[in-house]
Amino acid sequence: MTAPTDAIVRRKLSDEVFDRLRLMITSGELNPGDMMPSERELMERFRVGRPAIREAMQALNNMGLITITHGERARVRQLTARSLFEQVDATAQILLSTSPASLDHLKNARRFFERGMVREAALKASKNDIAHLRQTLERQRHSLGNAAPFIDEDMRFHAQIAAISGNPIFEAVSEAMLSWLKEYHTELLIWSGKEKFTLSEHEEIIDRIEAGDPDGAEAAMSKHLDRSASLYEHHPTPSEKDKAETKPNRKPSTRKPGRAKVSPKSR
Repeated sequence: MTAPTDAIVRRKLSDEVFDRLRLMITSGELNPGDMMPSERELMERFRVGRPAIREAMQALNNMGLITITHGERARVRQLTARSLFEQVDATAQILLSTSPASLDHLKNARRFFERGMVREAALKASKNDIAHLRQTLERQRHSLGNAAPFIDEDMRFHAQIAAISGNPIFEAVSEAMLSWLKEYHTELLIWSGKEKFTLSEHEEIIDRIEAGDPDGAEAAMSKHLDRSASLYEHHPTPSEKDKAETKPNRKPSTRKPGRAKVSPKSR
């Protein structure tokens, strides 16, 4: 029987450089806002070529650990809950665009999440929190008939409710889900007059929060989200549209079932 072995895998130079740079950040050698060493300094320090440095730096940028700006030295980024979710934005959008079921799952997750957030808000909201919600509602009312600002204020309203919890992760989750859903918001809201329902429902939610009524706030939020769920629809991709347009439209056969005809030669 062959004894198990721990094979030594040869790593790329850029992977080694990435580990060293990440350690410089996590150890506190470099702090948020600090400029990263220049490429030449890093080449001399690690005794590697420019390609390995650039590949490692790009990997750090992709992870959100640093910010690379053309013509300037890269800087260490201040990590926040919001920046964490920004790293998965592109992947989330691809998932939603290629999977209609994922949009339904996201809407269900948002409903579950916001029911909890509005209960927290009803228990914790200050007079200042209520004032900010009413200011947002007023701006939204002034945006009637103008889709873009109306939807922006709608998103701000729900994010503000999550922020009342005092938990920055809850606020970041709310903003992320809302930004992912925004891509699928239809103009049905504007053209069918449903924006007036949104305003009255938002006002009811604020009233229940101000009254310190978590059950009433949850019921108002559930009613609002159940109605507005239909405003978010999956749009067919170009390939899906092409398939639908080129799919042959076969007519049902009018031939009566029976014995197949046999030619004289085959008898």
